[in-house]
Amino acid sequence: MSLDVATPGDDHAGMISQPYQLYVERTGPAKNMARYYAMQIERTLFGEACLTRRWGRIGKRGQEKQHVFEREEEAVRLFLELLKQKRGRGYQPKTTLRSPRS
Repeated sequence: MSLDVATPGDDHAGMISQPYQLYVERTGPAKNMARYYAMQIERTLFGEACLTRRWGRIGKRGQEKQHVFEREEEAVRLFLELLKQKRGRGYQPKTTLRSPRS
């Protein structure tokens, strides 16, 4: 068996099939709420899929948690489940403000 040939069952030879990144915010001035939630999927040095989540108050470091999976599909499944939960709680993509032209 040659080491140069990909064997059947290789998970895309150690690459993520497409980028998975998300950044959403939830703000509510009446409740002094300014929260963010970010996720991304990357490969570890060992070829596993790693879903990294970061959350906290906007402008602060916040918290981080990593989930490691053998297969990319498992990481994507959790990514989509968490996205659905956050959207249900009112998190929205950040809108950019345009500065007035001089």
